[in-house]
Amino acid sequence: MAFLALQHISHRYANQHHGLTDIDLQLQKGEFHCLLGRSGSGKSTLLKIAAGLIQPTAGQVLLKGKALLKPSTEIGFVFQQPTLLDWLTVLDNVLLPAALHATPSLSQIHQAKTLLAEVGLSDLMQRYPSQLSGGQQSRVALARALLLQPSLLLLDEPFAALDALTRELLQDLVLSLCAQYQSTVLFVTHDVTEALYLSDTITLLEQGRLHSHYPIHFTTPRSELLRADAEFAQLSYAFRLKMKQLQ
Repeated sequence: MAFLALQHISHRYANQHHGLTDIDLQLQKGEFHCLLGRSGSGKSTLLKIAAGLIQPTAGQVLLKGKALLKPSTEIGFVFQQPTLLDWLTVLDNVLLPAALHATPSLSQIHQAKTLLAEVGLSDLMQRYPSQLSGGQQSRVALARALLLQPSLLLLDEPFAALDALTRELLQDLVLSLCAQYQSTVLFVTHDVTEALYLSDTITLLEQGRLHSHYPIHFTTPRSELLRADAEFAQLSYAFRLKMKQLQ
């Protein structure tokens, strides 16, 4: 049984435009799966459906074999923008998923502080979002998504606005934390190199339709040396050609 199954997912926007058409996608437990496609291909919409944030026009989402009809604490979500609350400290932003249900417990506060240490922000937990760099805000958003130790982590182009070096550092951080927390991951990107470096499997989307699947066989854990590997460069070039052919 697939850990996450998107079955015959179609979605029509309010303007009656077809956003997604008959998408079938399965993720196995512990898999790091990237959705790759051009802007407007439906990647973000599919991710929000997988999160239970919006309902599809047709089809269903199954998480561990059960229909997903609304957001679940088993799912962590990282948006394109960090979406931090300006009036809360870094620590309180990380605690927000717990605070939405009840006063955070001592164990949850401890977990939040542990996560902030793991993302390198233990010295900044009493600061406010406006006092952080873009990369630091992305680290806070990642820590917040992991607070409740979700079994499924969904990330929607979380590093697209960052400089190349910061983006690479955060890619390594995501891989490390997801391995540590044994998360199953669905990651949206339009960056070929990012998808190849992170994923076990890449799915290409084209105009709201599933185009193709590609298993990625580089050994794990990934390392910085992979980025300079000749095979990695060749595969990156091949995927860029595929992307150019997509509409």
